Amino acid sequence: MRDRVFSKDIDKKFEFDEAVASVFDDMLNRSVPFYKENQDLIIEYIIHNLDDFDTVTDLGCSTAAFLIELWQKANRELNLIGIDNSKPMLEIAKKKALAYGVDINLVEADILDYNFTKSNFFISNYTLQFIRPLKRPKLVKNIYNNLNENGRFIFSEKVVFDDKILDKQIIDIYYNYKKKQGYSQMEITKKREALENVLIPFTIKENIAMCKEAGFKSIDTLFQWGNFVTFVARR
Repeated sequence: MRDRVFSKDIDKKFEFDEAVASVFDDMLNRSVPFYKENQDLIIEYIIHNLDDFDTVTDLGCSTAAFLIELWQKANRELNLIGIDNSKPMLEIAKKKALAYGVDINLVEADILDYNFTKSNFFISNYTLQFIRPLKRPKLVKNIYNNLNENGRFIFSEKVVFDDKILDKQIIDIYYNYKKKQGYSQMEITKKREALENVLIPFTIKENIAMCKEAGFKSIDTLFQWGNFVTFVARR
């Protein structure tokens, strides 16, 4: 279904409700530059480091699209866990997993409070940016503590730049990108207003520093387009 959530007047903050869940896959593909290509890259990277029966935990799994595609391409026995606090998202995820015949342990929970299963990979695709900044370091530390030795934490985030001129220019370029994807100026403006103080991005340096503070021995960027960056941190 095509994303038209902000084509009408909505006077509330952004949330992952039923309206967003119903169009979320389209929203991602049209709102995040090279989203599909980046997901393919992450999956290929994971496959290069996978063993049979490894545990992969997706934090903020939404409709489980990532885990389903990983299962299809990996073609091996895996323990897949998807955690999300949005019931509408998980309802769609359950239907998709059933349709594709994928065994995923889908959990409705707040990742700030949940007792994680020890995992070989933790995935977070544009999820940390919705966690209040003061709570992010504790969450990343918890992820580190629940990774098996040499495990990876792979996370994608929208970022800001220290150079305010560059930051403004990249934002303008990004909004032009969204227009090319079929979003109107009103839709772009309404979504930006709805996300204000809900999505709070860090700089690249702040994300790396947070991972170092948690104990990760290696943190690198795997992908970047403008203000969209994917990081890989190794325990």
